[in-house]
Amino acid sequence: MLTIHTADEGGAVAVEGARVVGVGTLAEIQDRFPGARVRSWPGVLGPARVHEGPLPDAPSPRERIHAVLKSGATAVLAEHVDSPELRAAAERNGVEILARPRPMALVDRGRADLAVFDEAGTCIATVCAGRLLHRLR
Repeated sequence: MLTIHTADEGGAVAVEGARVVGVGTLAEIQDRFPGARVRSWPGVLGPARVHEGPLPDAPSPRERIHAVLKSGATAVLAEHVDSPELRAAAERNGVEILARPRPMALVDRGRADLAVFDEAGTCIATVCAGRLLHRLR
């Protein structure tokens, strides 16, 4: 399903499956994809983050990965994925395991990893490989 994600600042990202199919202003993206579902978020929309430190403590590997997603990250560093269970939880959710940090960007045909943050820096929503995996409100 084609979905346009937009936020208060007016930027928009069109997502189909796990890929970005358009980036621009909301008006530009709606012109390119008339009839697409629009999800409007309060805050600032941008690329998801790479979680570069140790993963948050939690009772289970699934909850540790969910804590990463709640922070607006969709990638973690391999050095911090220290068990087969944690690796499996990351892979089940589409969280990338990277050998080293890299810049994240929203580009046409790129992987649809994006996040929305409010003015206080709290993550409102995280989309990982095109799937909404965290929503605060």
